[in-house]
Amino acid sequence: MTLYLLGLALLGLLAPLVPAAPSPRIQKRSFKVNRLRNENFQGHNGPRQLLKAYRKYSLPIPDGLEDAAEQETQRRLKRGIMLKSTNPNAKAANVGAVAATPELGDAEYLSPINIGGQTINVDFDSGSADLWVFSTELPKGSTAGHQLFNISKSKTFKTVPNESFTIKYGDGSTAAGSVGTDTVEVGGVTVTNQAVGVATSVSPAFVADVPNNGLFGLAFSKLNQVKPTKQKTFFDNVMSSLAEPLWTADLRKGSVGAYEFGHIDNTKHTEDLTWIPSDTEDGFWSFSTSGYSVGNDTSGLTKVAEGRAIADTGTTLMVVTQEVADKYYSQVPGSKYVAHLGGVTFPCDSKLPDLFLDVGGVYTAKIRAADIYFARLKGDGKDVFSIPSSYLQKTNLETEICYGGIQATTSTQQIWGDVFFRSQFVVFHGGNHSLGMAPHS
Repeated sequence: MTLYLLGLALLGLLAPLVPAAPSPRIQKRSFKVNRLRNENFQGHNGPRQLLKAYRKYSLPIPDGLEDAAEQETQRRLKRGIMLKSTNPNAKAANVGAVAATPELGDAEYLSPINIGGQTINVDFDSGSADLWVFSTELPKGSTAGHQLFNISKSKTFKTVPNESFTIKYGDGSTAAGSVGTDTVEVGGVTVTNQAVGVATSVSPAFVADVPNNGLFGLAFSKLNQVKPTKQKTFFDNVMSSLAEPLWTADLRKGSVGAYEFGHIDNTKHTEDLTWIPSDTEDGFWSFSTSGYSVGNDTSGLTKVAEGRAIADTGTTLMVVTQEVADKYYSQVPGSKYVAHLGGVTFPCDSKLPDLFLDVGGVYTAKIRAADIYFARLKGDGKDVFSIPSSYLQKTNLETEICYGGIQATTSTQQIWGDVFFRSQFVVFHGGNHSLGMAPHS
């Protein structure tokens, strides 16, 4: 017995010398979703984009704006300016990248994702937290021009009993349907059992938004609209496997641009990133802003009451306070608010100033003048419609008018959309709920 106990003690002494079995190593990853510039792009519909921003955040809609947006769309249809849909099955030029197709006759960039083996063009949207798509469950009158997800053609789709989603905007626009899980592939990265909203009803505003066939939400999951059980976004589901728990928006004007997940490409910005805490209480990537300056004003930022802004890749325009919009356009010769367009226009040959805005009290974002030109228009202010610059060059039009990329909010909510991202490289850090910003390189 004594020898036995002595042997056990000796083994105990030797045990620390025996190498432990190696722990499995998990390869962290990153992936990129490339945007591709549409060389056939035919111009923006300014009123329509402003209307979409107001609707999305339930802001009051000025009288005449809805009519202006519809009239603009009809003018485009009559003049054959709307584009035909790009083949959604076309493969991206780069491995692991996803090509993007700009929305017909408008400014949004859409990217194809794969759900259950079916390719669907959706809008990458940091202002929402749902992945939902048009489907064959919709009435035929709601599907014209849209790509449709077909549950029966997916071998991996599973219905989630008693769960449903409803997206509702302030003007009454809705998208609603059932919820299931499926295998979703984005940029070469796959998530199994990803929650997907399958639309069974959509209001006319969504139907007219061709060829946007749904949303790929990138806000915080607490904003998710599935009931009774909120679902995680694709980003939340892949975040733990990423090399870094973040994604970036490189959306410069006139360049390819990309969304990148798990990695910061420091060649895309000229200065060190400044990090701003994000207020995630409502599920948005929001932050405080309390100052501005216009042009060559060297006296520093004009301080104003602290407001809130949302960094939203799903909105094209930049919607700021009335004070900022008024101050900015007061320095643009010939600018004026056109009631039936719901926004400010100016002669296209006007020299625009830069705009500087406080972000979180720690960073001043410069919005370059060149990035604020949004939509080229023509007319005398009474009959204005968007047309491509190539057409303008072949005509003898005396008046060329531009729709401003900066417009005023109709409440206190500010929405900093693609016009902002044209000038700023932005990092969305899901690990510590912060935003990194720096000027584009």
